[in-house]
Amino acid sequence: MTDKSTPLFDVLLVEDEPADAHLIKMSFKENRVRCNLHHVWDGVEAMAFLRRQGADYADAPRPDLILLDLNMPRMNGREFLAKIKSEPDFASIPAIVLTTSDIERDVVATYQLGANGYITKPVDVEQFIAVVRQIEGYWFNVVRLPSKP
Repeated sequence: MTDKSTPLFDVLLVEDEPADAHLIKMSFKENRVRCNLHHVWDGVEAMAFLRRQGADYADAPRPDLILLDLNMPRMNGREFLAKIKSEPDFASIPAIVLTTSDIERDVVATYQLGANGYITKPVDVEQFIAVVRQIEGYWFNVVRLPSKP
């Protein structure tokens, strides 16, 4: 039997906007999502996390799911997505784009780069919490994720 308080999943949140990161973290807490939520600020930092580079990430776990913003400094979400989906060690990690953009070309481009989903961030807090609940239900209860190597 699984302990209900033990996190079952590791989620990497790649988000440069502090208010959005806070809202996502709050939504995970509000929904009691049983996961370890790891937050980095851009694609460069996310690659360091995945590769376990530097003292901050030496013991970083392999995430079960990546939540990815598109518009970030240094390495944006598109660049990061292209990079991880081209590397065999990371290509199987599901990456969900979670962004404010609802522009069709962004949707198409990210799916072409290998995104596993595209969600436009709701502006309403209650709707945002509901979206996180749906992410949890689908990705952690319905879908079978690949085993960690």
